[in-house]
Amino acid sequence: MRKFFDVEDIGNLEKALEEARSVKSNPFAWKALGENRTIMIVFFNSSLRTRLSTQKAALNLGMSPIVLNIGQDSWKLETELGVVMDSDKSEHLREAIPVMASYCDIIGVRSFAGLTDREFDYNETILKQFIEFSGKPVISLESATVHPCQAFADLITIEEYRRKKRPKVVMTWAPHPKALPQAVPNSFAQWMNAADVDFVITHPRGYELDSRFAGNAVVEYDQMKALEGADFVYAKNWSCPGVTNPSDYGRILSKDMSWTVDEAHMAVTDNAFFMHCLPVRRNMIVSDAVIDAPTSLVIPEAANRVVSVQVVMKRMLEEMK
Repeated sequence: MRKFFDVEDIGNLEKALEEARSVKSNPFAWKALGENRTIMIVFFNSSLRTRLSTQKAALNLGMSPIVLNIGQDSWKLETELGVVMDSDKSEHLREAIPVMASYCDIIGVRSFAGLTDREFDYNETILKQFIEFSGKPVISLESATVHPCQAFADLITIEEYRRKKRPKVVMTWAPHPKALPQAVPNSFAQWMNAADVDFVITHPRGYELDSRFAGNAVVEYDQMKALEGADFVYAKNWSCPGVTNPSDYGRILSKDMSWTVDEAHMAVTDNAFFMHCLPVRRNMIVSDAVIDAPTSLVIPEAANRVVSVQVVMKRMLEEMK
């Protein structure tokens, strides 16, 4: 595995989930794989779960993690080619990436969407430069359009808690005070479409995800109707993807608080489990009563972030033997 970006990169999902179960039950079994190996974890944006889970997974595999916070631990980096570098950015990715690569065996990169230039974001301009110029295996730790480690952890969690062979999984938009990227909902949709689940997306009009991620999912604009009989409810905000109107890309089109997942919403489900990637805005995305209920999976879901990224690192290390 040279890159981890889309669900296709993980290969057969059943095999990946079986591997995840093995890693979770015995996380130190492959510690010799990472001996004398280094992973560089590059952050263009803040993080809690991604940072800690990636470092923990690396240590479980015997690797040495180096964490680099761009603009804090390093120079500010220019990301576009062809620009005159007369601003506050002192170094270009074109030079920085191969330098980073010379100090490590694997690179993990976290870089959010700018939400102003849809073409720049959806072309994955930053992540693709790491893949092109590093010569090393690259893991997306969230990029402009995807968050595969989160989606893999979500699927692991659903597999652990499912009560039926083919559960109904509903991803619902919820209000938020800030414009957020589409990376988490994009990847969640992509991975659920590949899994053996009945998948439904619900959101206000104008929030339609790009078809490459939404795939064949059922889209229901009536939130309560979508939630009926659900086994898992995945709440997440995202800003306008700009599918129908590119000029709206990155905008907040609605702050309708009736979309906040509360007890009334969960009452129409089949005693569904609640999921969210965290951090979460309480009483905007979800009510206190729902996130604090016994059916809330937000903590097990976060714990599985170690498992998902460890499976990916393990596969990359195995190919280096």
